[in-house]
Amino acid sequence: MRKAVFLGLLVVLAASVGMGLAAARQEQAQAISWDNWRAAKLKAEEYDNGGKFVEALQYYLEYARQAEGLGQPELVAWGKNNAAYMIIKMHKQDPTVDLAPAKKFLDEALAIAEATEDCKRVLATNMEYVKLYLK
Repeated sequence: MRKAVFLGLLVVLAASVGMGLAAARQEQAQAISWDNWRAAKLKAEEYDNGGKFVEALQYYLEYARQAEGLGQPELVAWGKNNAAYMIIKMHKQDPTVDLAPAKKFLDEALAIAEATEDCKRVLATNMEYVKLYLK
């Protein structure tokens, strides 16, 4: 039963992230630009500060996509870290939230050699949290 609930929540989360990402991308121009990166960053921070973590997650993923297109791997690492942290925040509110996507984002960010030392420190801290719950 627990596995079915878990899978159901995972499907709902994936669907809402997918739909939200589509909405986020429609709201912003598809082109890669510093303006679009800044817009995604501001929107992500606005949603994060408002406690709308699913929406913030979507914009942090757009932030990372824009940074990748701009050739800024250190910003990609921050974007993936922040996306993972939104999932962690959701998990803190509701322990049934799956942390596997957060681990995936953190693994991807940790693999970025150009990530700053500060980013690597935060990534490691977030990974410690995730590993406490994922066995």
